[in-house]
Amino acid sequence: METQELNISPVGRVEGDLDVKVYMENGTVTKAHTQAAMFRGFEKIMQGKDPQSGLIVTPRICGICGGSHLYCASSALDTAWKTQLTPNALLLRAIGQATETIQSIPRWFYAIFATDMANKKFKHHPLYEEVAKRFAAYTGTSFQTGVTASGRPVEVYALFGGQWPHSSYMVPGGVMCAPTLKDITRAHSIMNQFRNDWLESVWLGCSIERYLQIQSWDDLMAWVEENESQRNSDLGLFIRASLEFGLDLFGQGVGKFVAYGTYLHKDRYNHPTIEARNDAVISPGGFYDGENYHALDHMQIAEHVEHTWFKDHEAAHPWKEPIPTPVETSTVLGETDFSGKYSWSKSPRYMEHAAEAGPLSRVIMASNPANLDHQIQDPLFGDIMKEKGPSVFTRTLGRMHEAPRIYEYIDEWLGQIDLDGEFYIKPEEKDGKGWGATEAARGALAHWIEIKDGVIENYQVVAPTTWNVGPNDGEGKPGPIEAALEGIEIEDAHDPVEVGMVARSFDSCLVCTVHAHDAQDGKELARFKL
Repeated sequence: METQELNISPVGRVEGDLDVKVYMENGTVTKAHTQAAMFRGFEKIMQGKDPQSGLIVTPRICGICGGSHLYCASSALDTAWKTQLTPNALLLRAIGQATETIQSIPRWFYAIFATDMANKKFKHHPLYEEVAKRFAAYTGTSFQTGVTASGRPVEVYALFGGQWPHSSYMVPGGVMCAPTLKDITRAHSIMNQFRNDWLESVWLGCSIERYLQIQSWDDLMAWVEENESQRNSDLGLFIRASLEFGLDLFGQGVGKFVAYGTYLHKDRYNHPTIEARNDAVISPGGFYDGENYHALDHMQIAEHVEHTWFKDHEAAHPWKEPIPTPVETSTVLGETDFSGKYSWSKSPRYMEHAAEAGPLSRVIMASNPANLDHQIQDPLFGDIMKEKGPSVFTRTLGRMHEAPRIYEYIDEWLGQIDLDGEFYIKPEEKDGKGWGATEAARGALAHWIEIKDGVIENYQVVAPTTWNVGPNDGEGKPGPIEAALEGIEIEDAHDPVEVGMVARSFDSCLVCTVHAHDAQDGKELARFKL
């Protein structure tokens, strides 16, 4: 019981240990379980605290996307307190979210994902030598360039937020900063350096404007072969090698996608309400069931706990959920029962479906023909989904595809800041319910708050990693990563790089520890730290 209590943690935790257990028959994965093995207790910490505690506490949930949690915490109070937000406040919040997201893109690609493409599994392919030369960990010619460039955008975040990570400059009613012309000029200079040092010169091999002209899968393939600069860019190499290595053939997942949308338009959310949010976002949200688009409705979200180490309750919307309470059993982590409780992560469902969160979800929503004029309208991934479907390759391409567009938005928003305008309007504190959401680098992130008698009665966080690594639900349906692992072929059971590539394609903010088993006798073949 003592160990269990020490491991109390919230559903909103993002970092920690993820165990992925797979069962194989003749080298093919027949079943998989994702197990979040470490929780920390943020939702319990929040209970009974001042409503604004979330501005300080929740950014510490994650050392990588703390700005996204701050965005949600301040937005939840905006809707609960019915604040007023100025255009400047909305612009500076959007810039903070965008710079945090774009910094993650090259850092994730080179440091987390692409190094697996240099695995010996692919050594017999013609492009392997060039891939290893560029993408190998630490020694790759693009590795250091990409990782170094990733630090530039959060320098812009720090100009306005004071620091990164763990800033608290977003508050209900606006932002706690008033930038100068020098700050804006410096921010432009930093982003130009990011573009010149990596985005155009190394990644694209062309201008941002040229790349964003691509409208279809055929356009993309033509772009790759248009000239040597594009063909031999890191993006060109990634596309050619992925198709050669077969990364488009595995890791499909559940085939359903959820996104909350983000970047609230400076003139469309000045009086925040939950109902008005869908039409105010620039990066659109929604739910895609594999065939049809559905408008986002956060009330369609429910979390299952049957396979978690929490006490059972009916699947419930976060406003109706109790603060998570661990089951009363000893040595919980040592007595994993995959037919019963086996994870600290809950299982979020949208309209009772497991749904993938992340950049692939966002670029799919951007393909919705019903998007409004001020929202992203990009048909590329609607076409790619028809041509290729979801996979490790498609998921990775979706994440990288966001970088040029996010860059353009940051540049545009910096130019729209009115240095003589207002940045904050003090709200009136009151009891009530609030919901704040954004698209963190890894996908749909939301905070729900209930305030009673001036303090927090209930606080719930559902992170993108919760959507993706959640275990089976009450009906036994697998979570997105569990589903994506089923059916993959593992060439070498003692080096299951395929499992790592699937897990990494989701960019789950966890260390992935993989256990490979033979389904026939249950014997553990090996244990790997990927």
